[in-house]
Amino acid sequence: MTLTPSKVNSFLIFKLPSAYLCGVRTQVLNQDTCVVGVTHRWINQNPFKSMFWAVQGMAAELSTGALVMLKIAESGKKISMLVLGNESRFTKKATGKIKFTCQDGHVIQEAIDKTIATGDGQTFWMTAVGVNEEGIEISSFKFEWSVRVKN
Repeated sequence: MTLTPSKVNSFLIFKLPSAYLCGVRTQVLNQDTCVVGVTHRWINQNPFKSMFWAVQGMAAELSTGALVMLKIAESGKKISMLVLGNESRFTKKATGKIKFTCQDGHVIQEAIDKTIATGDGQTFWMTAVGVNEEGIEISSFKFEWSVRVKN
């Protein structure tokens, strides 16, 4: 089964409904890149009338996690995935349409190959950058992922 943006969005409805209700949607998913969009609305705003940081985090995490899910599906193996840590930085008020882009697809394959070969868990960092409609960076997130072959 090929993982597509529409399949990831359907997955959200059943497995991450809060992200779906807040408007988080996968727009692009390929070997190297995932783009996830979210629009500032009443349901996802903070008291300062900008997008709540946690909604930005959901969109950013999905842009990295969808790439990990894609690579795991392509491996044909049963591999678990888990976020071990994250860092974030906010540089501008998040209003309007925000797109989070992760272009770290190349980072995942090496970790998956190593965990399949050794059976040991592997960790790696991925970055997602959020920009507004003007192309100005509003936030960036780094996620430390762990993958491990299931026994």
